[in-house]
Amino acid sequence: MMRQKLYLFVLIVFSSQNVFSQDLSSDKKTSRQKGTFYFTWGYNKDWFSKSDIHFKNSGKDPYDFTLHKVSAEDRPNFDELFNKDISIPQFIYRFGYYFKNGKLGIEGSFDHAKYIMIQDQVVRISGSIHDVYLDKDTSLSRNFIQFEHTNGANFIMLSLMWRDQLLVSRNGKHVLQGVVKPGAGIVVPQSDVSIMGVRQNNKYHVAGYIVGAEANLRYEPGKHFFIETGFKGVWANYVDVLAVDEAKANHSFFALEWIIGIGYRIAL
Repeated sequence: MMRQKLYLFVLIVFSSQNVFSQDLSSDKKTSRQKGTFYFTWGYNKDWFSKSDIHFKNSGKDPYDFTLHKVSAEDRPNFDELFNKDISIPQFIYRFGYYFKNGKLGIEGSFDHAKYIMIQDQVVRISGSIHDVYLDKDTSLSRNFIQFEHTNGANFIMLSLMWRDQLLVSRNGKHVLQGVVKPGAGIVVPQSDVSIMGVRQNNKYHVAGYIVGAEANLRYEPGKHFFIETGFKGVWANYVDVLAVDEAKANHSFFALEWIIGIGYRIAL
């Protein structure tokens, strides 16, 4: 009987050591799991608030005036997706990383949005042109002024991310998530400006800063690909826009973007 008890004791100890080692191995495997990288490509449609645009030139052709409450529009060119280069429309791309817990992450984004002042609108102008003081309503004709960030108002942002599952299929292969992304960054426009018949298509230039937030729905139909769509609201402050010759411009506006993209993710 004593020998049987000893055998039973040894068996229990050996079994418990096996279980413990298996659990420890599982814990180590879990601790080695890392996050998820992803890349997204897509397009955007934009709406802009009115803005006061200030122009100043201290050179041989001096002026210092402000156009008040100017309206602008974008140029999405979605109707040209299949007969021109895919980069012609207003595109977006993102690089992101979700941390180990899967809910928090960080994302770098680039939004190529086109800002175009609407021609022939009537706005108030104040300031001076050629030492003549002005304070009146005027029409923004092409002979007077054209102002565009047409090769991009170009929002570059770094955002924090938080996501949560909204719906999951029974087999776990189809997931719908909600994603929120607050962030900030810089604006790097290429501005095309004409003032009183003189045109200048400027180089890319860091012109100011931007803050905003994005709220998206993200659908994952499998292990790697996903589709994401939602809205992004930003405030962009262009404090140093290149204009004509030595002239500079500045303005700020709110923008609302509708974004849709397709992405690819890699779990580490």
